[in-house]
Amino acid sequence: MAASLASRCSRVGRSLMDGLRNNFSNLPSTSRETTFGSFLYQVSKQQRTFIQMRTVLKVVDNSGAKKVMCIQALKGKKGARLGDTIIASVKEAMPNGKVKKGKVVYGVVVRAAMQRGRCDGSEVKFDDNAVVLVDKQGQPIGTRVFGPVPHELRQKKHVKILTLAEHIA
Repeated sequence: MAASLASRCSRVGRSLMDGLRNNFSNLPSTSRETTFGSFLYQVSKQQRTFIQMRTVLKVVDNSGAKKVMCIQALKGKKGARLGDTIIASVKEAMPNGKVKKGKVVYGVVVRAAMQRGRCDGSEVKFDDNAVVLVDKQGQPIGTRVFGPVPHELRQKKHVKILTLAEHIA
């Protein structure tokens, strides 16, 4: 059963790729290779978007949670960016932490994979999406923040997170 399904999937994949090659067959040889190569590059390239509902984020403080899932991005229709506050549900937690699995918490986005432009013309982009858990007043639950934190949090009035951070990017 599994072998026949795998062979069917590989046949479908091969037929799709052959169809794409045939569409590019009327182009000159060098143009065909660059066009088909750029198409494959665009398909394999990961799209970086806002932090939206059901996005799983890494928790980078010592509150006890390891991973949270975004329930809602506060302020903004599309989603959250650096420095925005979200409502999240704890998906993974350490056994003896302050926060337990299943609890609904507030968090501030401190790292986002989507790039953001700065005033000086440079852009900041991180490898992962990360959050620091806060209470309703905006005070961090944990006492330490791990990893780099962008200085844009100062403009969003999250100075306490910046004072707890190891490295400010």
